[in-house]
Parts: sequence; C-alpha cells; structure tokens
Amino acid sequence: MKKAIFILLGSAALAVSVIGLRAQAQLTEFDEKFKAFDKNSDGVISGGEMNGASYLPQLDLNKDGKLLRDEALQAVRKAKNLSGEGAETGSLFKRLDKNADGRLTEDELNNKRWFTGLDTDKDGNVTLDEATKALANLRKRGAADSPITSSPIKPASEDPSFKEAPQLLKGSEHGVGRMVDDLALKTLDGKDLKLSAAAGKNGLVIALFSASCPISGKLAPETVRLEQDLAAQEVKLLLVNAPPGQKGDEITKFITDHGLKSTVALDADGKLAQSLAATTTTEVFLLDATRTLVYRGALNDQYGLGYAKEQPARHYLRDAVAAMLRGEPAEIAATSAPGCALDLPPQTAVASTNVTYHRDIARIMQANCVECHHSGGVAPFSLDTYDAVIEHAGMIRKQVERGAMPPWFAAALEGQTHSPWANDRSLAERDRADLLAWLASDRPKGDVADAPKPLQFPSEWSIGKPDAIIASSRAISIKAEGTIPYQHVTVTTDFPEDRWVRGYEIMPTERQVVHHVIVTVFEKGRKVRGGGDEGTEGYWAAYVPGNTKQIYPEGFARKLPAGATVSFQIHYTPNGKVVQDTMRMGLLFAKEPPKYVVHTTALPNARINIPAGVANHIETAQRRLPADINAMAWMAHMHVRGKAFKFEAISPDGKTETLLDIPRYDFNWQLRYDYAMPRFLPRGTTIKITAVFDNSTGNPANPDPTKNVRWGQQTFDEMMIGYMEHYTPLNPVVAGGE
Repeated sequence: MKKAIFILLGSAALAVSVIGLRAQAQLTEFDEKFKAFDKNSDGVISGGEMNGASYLPQLDLNKDGKLLRDEALQAVRKAKNLSGEGAETGSLFKRLDKNADGRLTEDELNNKRWFTGLDTDKDGNVTLDEATKALANLRKRGAADSPITSSPIKPASEDPSFKEAPQLLKGSEHGVGRMVDDLALKTLDGKDLKLSAAAGKNGLVIALFSASCPISGKLAPETVRLEQDLAAQEVKLLLVNAPPGQKGDEITKFITDHGLKSTVALDADGKLAQSLAATTTTEVFLLDATRTLVYRGALNDQYGLGYAKEQPARHYLRDAVAAMLRGEPAEIAATSAPGCALDLPPQTAVASTNVTYHRDIARIMQANCVECHHSGGVAPFSLDTYDAVIEHAGMIRKQVERGAMPPWFAAALEGQTHSPWANDRSLAERDRADLLAWLASDRPKGDVADAPKPLQFPSEWSIGKPDAIIASSRAISIKAEGTIPYQHVTVTTDFPEDRWVRGYEIMPTERQVVHHVIVTVFEKGRKVRGGGDEGTEGYWAAYVPGNTKQIYPEGFARKLPAGATVSFQIHYTPNGKVVQDTMRMGLLFAKEPPKYVVHTTALPNARINIPAGVANHIETAQRRLPADINAMAWMAHMHVRGKAFKFEAISPDGKTETLLDIPRYDFNWQLRYDYAMPRFLPRGTTIKITAVFDNSTGNPANPDPTKNVRWGQQTFDEMMIGYMEHYTPLNPVVAGGE
C-alpha cells in the first residue's frame, strides 16, 4: 500500500536543490491537471474525458483512444524538448521584432537587463538563434523568474532604511564662521579649564564622546591617530564627555581601554553642547586660533548608524584641518554626525505631564527595552534606572519617534485586527505616547513606592544551565576596525545516539563584535561545506540581532544526529578594540522523542544581479509547496543593499496573500517573525519572496555603488534568502497500512 505523502520540505532530506524542487513543483502541477481531466479518478483519461481540452488527443502517443498518466507525461516532455520552448520564444520574438528584420535592437526589446543577457555576441542586436540559446541555457541552470517581473513591494517613501550616514549641511546655518564663547569646563580630574587654555598655537579640535555610545568606541582608533597628527600640526585635541550624568569610572575606563592621551573634560551641565548646538556624541568642532568655528560635524564617514566600512571614503576633519592650516575655508564646512543623540533642553518650556518614571516609564522600559538594555546585556548601555534613562533620553526619543526602537519591522497587514506574531516587539501606541510625553516634560520621578520590582537577569545562559555545550576549540582574533571576512568553525560531536534538542542559545565570549552566526549540522560521514553555501538550504540554529536563542513549545524539537559535525559561520564587526572570541552553543535536550520535528527551509535566489547605481532594484523567487505545510516563523536575509522584503502565498486558486511585509529591511536587525499560532499552508500553495535592493549612492552602507552586485558571502556581496521555519510529525500517518 502507498504511504501518505510526507511533507517534503520538512523531511530530513531538506537539502534538495532549488532546481530539483522547481521540477518537483512542476510535476505536482502536471498531476493536478491530469486529475482534473480524469473525472472518474480511474487513472485513465478516456471517452468523453478526452474532450476536456483540444490538445489531449495529441498526447495519445499509441493512438488507442485513451491517455495514461505516464504516457501523457512522456508526450508533454517530448513536445517541450522538441518545439515547445523554441516555438514560444519564436512567437514572442516575432511580436517584438517590429520592423521584421530578424533582429531585435535595444529599442525593440525595451529592457536593458534582458537585452544585455540575450545579446551574447555583444554586437548590439539579438537574433532568434541567440535568444533561443540564451533562454535554453537559463532554463538548464534553473534560472529564477523573469527580472522584469513586477513587485507589489512599495518601499517607504520617507526614511527607507535605518542607516544614517553623515549628511552635508550649510555651515552658516550651523554656527560655522562664528566665534565660540570661551567657556569653562571641569576636567576629568576636577580642574577648571577654559577653551582658550586648551587650544594649541593653530587651533583646537573639540571631540565629543560618550563612554557608552558604540560609535564613539568605533571611532577611537582614528581618534588616537589624530592625537599624534594634530600635535605635530600644533592643533590640540580636547575630548569632551557630552552626556550628563555619565560616571567618572565609566569615562576613565573608556579612555584607558582605547589608549587615548588627550585632556578629558566634562560637560555635565550641557552648556558647551548648547553653545555649539551639538546633536550627537560623535560630533567634532574645529576652532582656529581666534576660536572661530571653521568646521563641525562627523570625523569621517567610516561608521554611522546601521553600517560600517572597511575604510572611510571622506576624512572630513582631516581635510578641514589641512584647509585651515593653508588659510583656506574647508571644502565641506559642516555635516551631520551619526552617533548617539544628545538630549538638549527645548528652546521653550514644555508643560509637565502626569506620567512619572516610577509608575509608568520604568514599566515601559522593562516591557520593551531592559531585556537587552541591562548591565551585561547585548545592548551597549543599560536603561534600567532613572539616571540611565535621563543619560540616553535624546537617543530614546529619536529612535522611538523614527520607529527604529524597539526593533520591529513587520508592517501591519490589511484587515489585521490583532498581531499574529508571538514575538511582536512594536511599542503599543499608548506606551509610545506616554514615553514621548514624559521625555518632553520635566521628567518627574514620582513616588518610588510605585516602582516595579527590578528584573533579574542570569549572569550567563539565559536559557538556564545547558545539558550540553558545543564550543569551538580555538579563539578567533578580531581586529579593532574595518571589516572581517566570514569566519568558519567546525566542531565534531561525540554523542553516541541521536539527540532531540528542545532549545538552544548561541553565546560568543565577545558578543559585542558578533553580528550574526549561522549554524549548520552535517550528519556523520557527510561532507562539510563552507563559504557561501551555508544557509542556502536552511539552517539548524542562528544568532542574529534580536534572536540569539530559541526554546520550542512542548512536543517540538530539532534533531542532532549522532556524531554530527556542527559548523558555525560567523560574521564579526569590529568595535574599536582588538578582542579574542570563542563561539559556544548551549543545548537543552528533550527527555523523550518529540511529537513534531522542527525544520528551517531556505528559499534562496542565488541568481540575483543588481545593477550599479539603481536605488530600487527588484528580485523575486517562488516555490510551490508539494505538500501541506505548518509554518512557524519567517526570516529574511539580505546584506547592506537590502531595502525591503516581502513573503506572499499564492493559493492553488490563484489568490495572493501577504504573509510578512518588511518595507524597511535593516541588515543590523535580522529578526525572526514567530507566529503565535502556526500558519497552515495547503499543498499547491506557491511561496513567493520579493526583495528590493538599493545599490545607489543614496545608500550610505553601499560599499561600491559603481559595481553590479551578484550573490556572495561577504557583506560587500549580496544575498536573497527567505527562511521558513516549519514542523512535521516525527511519525507520519500511514494511509491504508503497509
């Protein structure tokens, strides 16, 4: 007896190629059509059933008046190989060849990408023979859908991403050319210091910083180099700690860790920042010998919000110093400075609000922020006290107003009354209104008796003590700045039997420099691959911003085969200090075999081709489900040119539904979107993914907008993968016995 169809994408053999799955989907479609004509379900199309379509008699190869399934399939394949695809190409060619000269010009084939691909001899014309051969080659390679396929994705017209690079400003509107008051500051060791006394013979650079701002740390190596270079030019560097309330020991540690030698001053009352109209903790101000402001803005463009470059392309401060020493105005006199926002007092008084910290704000912080923003957490600073919130009030307000925090990027779907996501981090509208109103007020503490109980966090594993730890045998050295190629570490396990894993947590020893980790499991004896292949067939576990662990519901688990090899693909991002990282993964084992096995399947488009300079380039891919699927979660993966991503389901009857819409994709926050209840998708449903890439100069994270970009594992390459987490029964139901 035949077994019921097992959910193919959920079997242990998930590592099926995209081409193979596409072929299987086509075979499924053929079977569905055959069954539609076979009205009495006897496995034969005969009699009146042959009148169901005019082409059915042509498939009757032995001319016996009836059509078997295998006979029909053989006839379809024969027709396709002999003439089907060529005839289709010829018909389209004739329609496009408007002057009937047997050649297509770029004007006739009004799609530059298609024309370039079909014009194989590069003579400026496409013949029918060229077009037929080129399309045949594409089909053999399993090419993705037509590049001219339209996309329903509409990226946000305003603030299309959360990346922020220095923006050129009009200097005269930002104080350039004016004299800076000779303000008095307190140095870190408590001495009084005026700006005039801090200056060198040729001028003074005031560099704001924060001990808890990650971008300040990233810029520290360049600041150290500047100390020496500016001293040789008789220009002094004054480091000014800008945020109010930052503790002296934090500041001292920051200075010591980064080896900075310049004088450090405190702007505890914010008077210097107000006088300079400073906006962030990374701004630098260049004053000449008469205390005239000649440049203000970013130190360079290597780091910003949401991106990092191997080397800066623009050295704004160095160029301004050189111009000043030449007696010339700076070519660029002012820029914005991506960093942690400063909280300057409003120009006019703001009425206070009834919201208080202890009663309201502390709870909002606990519910939305403190999980990451606590001492020892994954975030760069804590937000679990009143003083900490006041210290970072400017950045909190900015990130909440622009929708970047808390990190959640799924758009609300049409007709949706409740969020379908179990891990929805978006801020409730009431909480958002209360938080912003309180930040705009005099920020009352309220009654401490109203304060919530402080949250407690484990010192190491947040999933509890693991049943087993898989750790790399070597530490990886991470340089202080720039970018690092993906690192690959493999660990061979020694479990004598299969283990069922109900939860995991990935724990780097230096997690502040780890961007993401993809874990792949290879059965004993199977060849271990590396490089760009990892993740293209799904993954076993992942560590990405916002998702570092996973505990599955009761009765669900992942399989770890006996003696398997575990491969870690690691993306490191330097943060200003040289460190050594050792990768570990803690596992929680199920006490008994689960009812359901969890899998992650990838739908990649490895044939992406993103033209240089294009701001909204669209790529698509799709796959028909050959069996019923219970989806548990979705996750999108692109690199720094990624702009938007959408998952859609096209039902067997042709209805299209959006499953997940990410109109502002952020490489720095690759969240998994977990369903509160699994989403059932019936056999024959087509999963379609659509991605938008920004390869233009307007993308501040773009490594090189002059290059066409293809698939590759490095950040300066691109990827397009839609991940689906789903489950299958451990013991599939058998129909009709053995």
